Amino acid sequence: MQPGQTVHVAAGTYPEQVNITHSGTAAAPITFTGKGVEYSNATFVGSSPGSKAPTAYAFSLSGVQHVRIKDFWTNGSSGNVLVDGSSDIALSGDQVQGWYQAPAIHVTGSSSAVTIAQNRSLGGTGSFGQVDPGAQGVVIATNVIRNGLSLDGRAALTVNGAPGTVVVNNTMSGGCSDALDVTGAATGTVIENNVISTGDADNHMNKLCDTAANFVGLKVDQAATAGTKVAYNVYDDKDGSPAYNWAGTKYNTVADYATASGQGSHDIIGNSELRWTEEPSQPASPLVDSADENAPGMTAGDETGNQPVDDPYTPNTGTGKGIRDRGAYELQNFGTYYNPLGPVRLLDTRNGTGVTVGAVAPGATVELPVTGIAGVPATGVTAVTMNVTVTDPTQAGFLTVYPHGDELPVASNLNWTSGETIPNLVTVQVKDGKVSFHNSSAGTVNLVADLFGYYSTSGSSYKSTAPVRLLDTRNGLGALQQGNQIDLQVAGVDGVPASGVSAVTLNVTVTGPTDYGYLTAYPHGTNRPTASNLNWAPGQTIPNLVTVPVVDGKVSLYAGGGIGSVHVVADLAGYFVNGGGTYHAQAPQRVADTRTGYVAGGSGEWVAPQQIGPGQTLDLCVTCGLENSTAVTLNVTVTDTAAPGFLTVYPQGTNRPVASNLNWVAGETIPNQVVVQPNSNGEVSIYNGGWSPIDLVVDESGYQIG
Repeated sequence: MQPGQTVHVAAGTYPEQVNITHSGTAAAPITFTGKGVEYSNATFVGSSPGSKAPTAYAFSLSGVQHVRIKDFWTNGSSGNVLVDGSSDIALSGDQVQGWYQAPAIHVTGSSSAVTIAQNRSLGGTGSFGQVDPGAQGVVIATNVIRNGLSLDGRAALTVNGAPGTVVVNNTMSGGCSDALDVTGAATGTVIENNVISTGDADNHMNKLCDTAANFVGLKVDQAATAGTKVAYNVYDDKDGSPAYNWAGTKYNTVADYATASGQGSHDIIGNSELRWTEEPSQPASPLVDSADENAPGMTAGDETGNQPVDDPYTPNTGTGKGIRDRGAYELQNFGTYYNPLGPVRLLDTRNGTGVTVGAVAPGATVELPVTGIAGVPATGVTAVTMNVTVTDPTQAGFLTVYPHGDELPVASNLNWTSGETIPNLVTVQVKDGKVSFHNSSAGTVNLVADLFGYYSTSGSSYKSTAPVRLLDTRNGLGALQQGNQIDLQVAGVDGVPASGVSAVTLNVTVTGPTDYGYLTAYPHGTNRPTASNLNWAPGQTIPNLVTVPVVDGKVSLYAGGGIGSVHVVADLAGYFVNGGGTYHAQAPQRVADTRTGYVAGGSGEWVAPQQIGPGQTLDLCVTCGLENSTAVTLNVTVTDTAAPGFLTVYPQGTNRPVASNLNWVAGETIPNQVVVQPNSNGEVSIYNGGWSPIDLVVDESGYQIG
């Protein structure tokens, strides 16, 4: 291994101890990276006690510098990772498990500048970590630290005589032991933003902790109090254990502890559980938007890399922007309502609207502000709905639209070939007031984004309907001449209420165009905007989902850009009215990819790669485990098409409707956003109405409850 090199280790089981003996440099560290820690496709290193040939550690680093180890599932009879007399070492994204008398991560010798961040402990019967005397400048941040059930009485994390250690934003559970012990001359330790309990992480084994008074959430010895800072931590009040042991005295309240120590500023003793979702009616959690963002050692995201999100229902009481949560998790899931707008153009790289003028470079990302402009509030916005168009691409590729600041997800919203212009509706979660567009191609591309609405704490709720055809100009009306429009009645039609409808969602398909052109869907009776929902070439059939405000019970569909004609088909997917359920925007996540195989929702079983044949359906569980899910937002991409066809997405177990979500010709790769109501088990069916087998890629970006 030479400085700057990276070892990529494939998924699999490696029953060995890896001894790191070479060093990198500060500018060019050596990196070992696994496939990840998802059990069905993880990289396992080391062994467990009881193995025929147990290894002491999964990784041993002795006397080395500038090394990174990330994304492994580790184990060993003496621990998981040993860092001995080493410096500038980073452990991140790893899954570890402590065993009796063996901490999972052990930092010893004269080690310095060791960062242990965004790792997860399985519990077991031993502690998460131990930092010994002689070590300095160790940062332990944003880890999920659990003992499970301690058999040797060790704290989940022990800092012993290691000055300057930073312990921030961890979620710690002691497993019938102390959660954090700071002992010896560990002066100048910083302990902030942690969520601390002495019981089991899930409170399943607290009944075994029959001597709870013997345990404390945080213990700081007299020798370690000098220069040590304790603030913004949350201690669970259900364990029956004192929160503090400071210099040999236990304290049960923040006030008593603060009076005696001068510490504990903004600490909380109470409910330490973080909800995974938040609805408007729920009381605010003390963990949310209340951390000290100025604490040293803070990671950019939470334990899984999620960026901080402003909870629209909770006051920002933390420092800085005030949106960082305490503990290792950031609350990401908020139930909000839709507010139709525009359409109005937010982004056009051809003329510099929204960003600097110029095509997006290969592999580049555009960061677009979407709040505080064009009628969108500056705060309280969780997601936006935009029609995104790609034009002038010089190479084939795909576009991913995702929350600003997040890692680039394995998901796509648009796919194109060289020279193609193609649109798609996108509903994307907003973080820090922005969204990001990533060009995954070897060429440049221009981007256009038209805003159609946003989600916030008040507004309309989506009502999903079985797909029903509202318009087909091939049956009676005749082709729409370019330069003209159709005023389509939607209120009071096919189950849509006659009044109180703020917007409708339609899957609009154009077919048989005789000239180049575009289609704009906009509120009836208003000025036609400079925006488009569909762009086409002569003879092309192309669909796109549109969500458009309703005025006078109607929406208008305008065909422009040429002197020919085009047929228009519109299928109703749903509508928005005041009151009802809430929408939960998510970072895009891949649900299925028939090309590579995928983990099935619900069962968790691995589904091998297999195309969907003509007349066959792919059944997917998209909202498994969610009660009252009434709609899910998917981006569905069809590829490897050998013959023409169409796709229909509908609730699994119901009659397939006379409607389509996607249409393609042979050799085409095409995406479309789909909003569909799952059945009571959270399942949808995707029907291949083509003449040949196809591959499907399905990404999920949100769902509605109620």
